[in-house]
Amino acid sequence: MPKIGRNEKCPCRSGKKFKHCCALKEQQATRQPSPQQQLKLTLTDGVKEIQADAVNKKPVCRELGVFFFYSTARGDAWVLEVTDCDCVQVAKDGAALEVPIEEDSETIEINWSHMFAVPNKQLQITGYADKSVEILADAPTRELSAAMRRIRKRFSSDQLKKVHLPLPEQTPAA
Repeated sequence: MPKIGRNEKCPCRSGKKFKHCCALKEQQATRQPSPQQQLKLTLTDGVKEIQADAVNKKPVCRELGVFFFYSTARGDAWVLEVTDCDCVQVAKDGAALEVPIEEDSETIEINWSHMFAVPNKQLQITGYADKSVEILADAPTRELSAAMRRIRKRFSSDQLKKVHLPLPEQTPAA
């Protein structure tokens, strides 16, 4: 069957041009997933890719939604979340670590181990468990700062606020 040109009459015999009739239906059928759906589908894949780069000791930086992934030549890899400045290490010394991510159809839950800041062009991480502060000297801070600016520009403040679920309210002990 020959290919139908966009300006030819539609084969459904509606009398309209193909581009105004059935071509629109085909485009809707092959619609790309929304950014949220794409994020849900690819977060775990992104973590696996950055872990593979860390195992190969390949320094790489990537962005995915509000996440920034990086690996170093030493074989370390981190996932950083830009809206609340949380992070977790996913590879250390060329070995992949267990990924603390739980996904379902509605939410993505990540057990963040650290929070981060970038004072004086250095990546400073603070552990949630013991409040220890460490400077990661080999972190790509310039790329991270640029990614943070891009992400904050790309999404509205309302969208960035909706990234996290509200914390459950604690009821006072009676």
